[in-house]
Amino acid sequence: MTEVKYDVAGIGNALVDVISNADDTFLIANGIEKGGMTLIDDRRADELYGKMGAAVEMSGGSCANTIAGLASLGGKGAFFGKVKKDQLGEVFIHDIKSLGVHFPAAPATSGAPTGRCLIIVTPDAQRSMSTYLGAAQKLTADDIDEDTIRASAVTYMEGYLWDEPGAKQAFLKAAKIAREAGRLVSLTLSDSFCVGRFRDEFRRLAKDEVDLLFANEAEILSLYETDVFDEALQQIRKDCRFAALTRSEQGSVIVANGEVHVVDAEKVSKVVDTTGAGDLFAAGFLYGLTRGKDPVTCGRLGALAAAEVISHYGPRPQVSLAELAKAKGLA
Repeated sequence: MTEVKYDVAGIGNALVDVISNADDTFLIANGIEKGGMTLIDDRRADELYGKMGAAVEMSGGSCANTIAGLASLGGKGAFFGKVKKDQLGEVFIHDIKSLGVHFPAAPATSGAPTGRCLIIVTPDAQRSMSTYLGAAQKLTADDIDEDTIRASAVTYMEGYLWDEPGAKQAFLKAAKIAREAGRLVSLTLSDSFCVGRFRDEFRRLAKDEVDLLFANEAEILSLYETDVFDEALQQIRKDCRFAALTRSEQGSVIVANGEVHVVDAEKVSKVVDTTGAGDLFAAGFLYGLTRGKDPVTCGRLGALAAAEVISHYGPRPQVSLAELAKAKGLA
């Protein structure tokens, strides 16, 4: 068997986040769906960007944020995502590599520019995202390096990728390689609207392709078309070996080999921006899992990482998560 070189190989949209503050009237006036992610074209991206107020720009993308969080905890990650060889693409590659993350996919030299996610944060700390995928949607199976997947303990994909046929094939290829190498395959549902678009396919993935599923409460309810959390919980117990279900301030519910564990949320003095909360929860959980931690400790590491990221603007940690985990006795 190939030696494990990486804890997690992530496959996701390589995006630059543009984050700005506004109230609900801005969302209404500009037709932005509150709390969700809407795919937009380049014209709409330029229009919204022009209307946004002062903004912070930084490398993002759901799965890339998770891999960045893993690195902050001291884990070793790889990331597959597509950018163009342009200014934003160079920023993204520099940022991800500066964290010690292996980034094998070559940037595109033609076609759409590097993608960006325009994020409006309202006073209640909710984020509403309008995403222009750009070059990110050009990720294909050819971009997946088989040796990297075989050398990764977990292959982790964001559900947002299911919008693009080429990216979908990239994940299916990686999942097949991972399974044949005896590795774990993981999926995050990403967004309840995304679940609505691909419910049947995501259910099949949960049953047949995925060892570990990440979802928040809205996403898991949408997946099983129920308003009752316990009904969805019982269904995922049947379908998946592992599941990590986040419930905001109510903490998380972890399913491990049929057993259910409830983990409290980490206390936060003030919630500033929920961008990246689920991404960082996954980072903490995956770090614990690849270190052989028990399910509750994995959940606590996830809660710790999520709490750090929602205490400031932006989707990536601003302090060492490894130090925070050590201070909590979780390292």
